Amino acid sequence: MIRLEHLTKRFPGGQIAVDDLSLEVDSGELCVLVGPSGCGKTTTLKMVNRLVEPSSGRILLEGDDVTAGDPVALRRRIGYVIQHVGLFPHQTIAANVATVPRLLGWDRARVDERVDELLAMVGLDPTIYRRRYPHELSGGQRQRVGVARALGADPPVLLMDEPFGAIDPITRDRLQQEFLRLQAELRKTVIFVTHDVEEAVRLGDRIAVLAEGGVLAQHDTPAEILARPASDFVADFVGADRGLKRLSVTGLAADALHQPVVVSPATSMAEVARALELGDARYAVVADGDGRLVGWLSLDLGVGEQSAGEAAMAVASRVGVGDSLKEALSALLLSDTGWVAVVDGDRFLGVVTPDSLQRASRRGDSHAAPAGAQGTGGTKASTVSPAPT
Repeated sequence: MIRLEHLTKRFPGGQIAVDDLSLEVDSGELCVLVGPSGCGKTTTLKMVNRLVEPSSGRILLEGDDVTAGDPVALRRRIGYVIQHVGLFPHQTIAANVATVPRLLGWDRARVDERVDELLAMVGLDPTIYRRRYPHELSGGQRQRVGVARALGADPPVLLMDEPFGAIDPITRDRLQQEFLRLQAELRKTVIFVTHDVEEAVRLGDRIAVLAEGGVLAQHDTPAEILARPASDFVADFVGADRGLKRLSVTGLAADALHQPVVVSPATSMAEVARALELGDARYAVVADGDGRLVGWLSLDLGVGEQSAGEAAMAVASRVGVGDSLKEALSALLLSDTGWVAVVDGDRFLGVVTPDSLQRASRRGDSHAAPAGAQGTGGTKASTVSPAPT
C-alpha cells in the first residue's frame, strides 16, 4: 500500500532529518515509527502526505508515485490524526467529522449518515455529541472525534502522529483498546508515530526503529525486534526489560503448557491419591468427559469417601488460550496455587507454571531449549478414568 524509496529530507543549513529511508507498509498493516527525539519520525509522516516535501526519493501509494502529484488531492486520500487533535473550536463535533466529506462534495444526507456512523463507531452517541463543541468534551473524547474525522471519507491510509500522547494513562489505555478494536474491524493501512516502546509493541504489526538522522535501524515484527535486536542501539532503545515486553506479544500455545494429572468427576479420592503418587504430583485437575474444567483438588483435602467431582474446589486462576504470556504471568503472580489453568471456552487445555511460562517465552528463539527439555513442565499428562462399577 505504501512504499518509501530512498526518502531523504535535508533542511536549510544542511541538517539531515531523514536519510535514504526505504520502507514498505502492506495493505491493512499498522506500522509504528519509533525512535529518540530528532530521529525524523514526524518528518517522515509529514512527507507521506506532503506536508513536508522530500528533498529526494519517492513515495508510492497503491503503486502511484505521489511525489509529483497534487498534494491537496493526496491528503484527501489519507486520514491524519495528531497529538493535540486539531479540531476546529468554532464548529460542532458533527461539522468537524464532516470536514473531508464536505470538501469532496458529498450531499447533506450522505454526510449526516456518515457522521452518525463514525461517532457511533468510536463510542460517542451521535444523539448526544453531534451538536456539542470541542470545549465541551474531555481530552479522550476529543481524541475519538479526531479519529472519526480522519476516517470521514473512508480513506485507505491513516497517518497518526502520537495521537494518544497527551492523555492520562487510564484514558490512553482505553483509547488504545478502542483503536485496536477499530483496526481489527476496518483493517486500514496505518503509519503510527510514538516515542513509547510499550505502545509500539502493543499496537504495531511491524515496528520501524529510526536512529538519529532518520536512519532505519530495524524494521520487523514487535516479537522479532524484542527477541533479536539488530544492533546495540536497538537493544538499548527497546530497553533492558525487553524480555518482559516480549511477553505481551507472545501468545499462549497449547503445546507449550504443562499437563497435570487430570481425573474425571466420578473418580474416587483413593484413585486420585494413587494417580498423584504415580505422577509424583501435588494436585489434580478435574475435567468431565467433554474436557470441560470442573475444578481441582489435592491430597491436603484427605482421601475420604467423596468423588473427585464432589471434593473439587473451583479454579480461581484461569486464562484463555488466545491470551498473551503477559496476562498469564499476571494471573500466575496473583495465584495462590502456583499455576494457572488455560482454557478454550470451558475446555481445559493445560496449566501455566513458572517453568512452562519460561519455555513459552523462549519459543521461536533459536538459542532456546526445546519444549519439555527442562524443568517439570514437560511432564506427560496422566488421565484417570472413572472406576468401573
